Amino acid sequence: MNEVFITRTSSFLPNEAVENDNMEQILGMVGGHPSRVRSIILRQNGIKKRYYSLDREGKIVYTNAELTAIAVNKLFDQAISFKDIDLLACGTSLPDQLFPSHAVMTHGLLGNKPIDLLSPSGVCCAGMHAFKHAYLSVLSGMSQNAVSTGSELVSPVLRADNFEEEYKMLSLVEEKPIIAFEKDFLRWMLSDGAGAFLFENRCRGDLSLRIDWLESISYANELEVCMYAGAIFENERFKSWKEADPLEWGRESYFAVKQNTRLLGAHVIEKGVDFVCENLCKHDIGFNEIDYVLPHISSMYFFDKLKKGFEMKGYPVADGQWFLNLPYVGNVGSASIYLMLDELFYSGKLKQGHRVLLLVPESSRFSYSVALLTAV
Repeated sequence: MNEVFITRTSSFLPNEAVENDNMEQILGMVGGHPSRVRSIILRQNGIKKRYYSLDREGKIVYTNAELTAIAVNKLFDQAISFKDIDLLACGTSLPDQLFPSHAVMTHGLLGNKPIDLLSPSGVCCAGMHAFKHAYLSVLSGMSQNAVSTGSELVSPVLRADNFEEEYKMLSLVEEKPIIAFEKDFLRWMLSDGAGAFLFENRCRGDLSLRIDWLESISYANELEVCMYAGAIFENERFKSWKEADPLEWGRESYFAVKQNTRLLGAHVIEKGVDFVCENLCKHDIGFNEIDYVLPHISSMYFFDKLKKGFEMKGYPVADGQWFLNLPYVGNVGSASIYLMLDELFYSGKLKQGHRVLLLVPESSRFSYSVALLTAV
């Protein structure tokens, strides 16, 4: 087996940062009325700024594949180019189309030569599944190098016009119609962006990150669907868009991103803490031996709960060990861990021998990934 190193990282955030008071100027107001829950959700999630791949008229400026291709291109210079790469793995929650795959469309924009591809599906862990495939390919010797990405283009799904048909239907039966909380909730939580990592079987430049281990798990065998799109719950049953009349798609906001916040609060921290602690024990390492902990959390509401969860398990994390950028970058789903590591990588804070732990939960049906890296 080879050693595998992340030798370069990159990120791309589209357009200018959007502050809280300007969100509805871009996403719009459902039924012409301000959201009743926006201020509450923003106060809890702690996000002050985020980025959208939409202009002020709500038009898409960058597709998901374009966001990803820009991030990938930022990895390269005269020393190494995309034409030297053996594998491209691209994770995302919402590709631009049902098919062709996201990696195929990104490769089409990047051009150069034929290349091995992978497009893992999912939500936040999709970026880590791409990471894992790239890592294992280089580790096994099947590839000398590889690129993995995490990217999101969710803002078009959050626009008010996607909910207007449902709002009109509600207006027929309610004096004061309001979009269900599970749909309105995520309009103020999610945003766009892309990140990329270059994996090689040797170090490059002054700083590289050796991948010591990576673990992933799903708890779908014991927990129900929590976050979803392209479906609804009807009569206590999960109903796919494929089963619905096309006229229902708009009336029921089938393609809105939805979340069961009750399930989220009950399980996302508990299961994540258990999984991370099990793997720290498995690999015989404690947080006292780790310099930076990078948690992908959807909301600052969960940060103290995460800290307390580790403390209760006997794995306390000191305040100076945490590194996160959620308040000024936003929750970018599968790209978030890429954006965090890229910022840390070029911050000047990483020194030889520093250990970095990546923590990524996915609430869609409760999947998790954790990885340990060492700066060399």
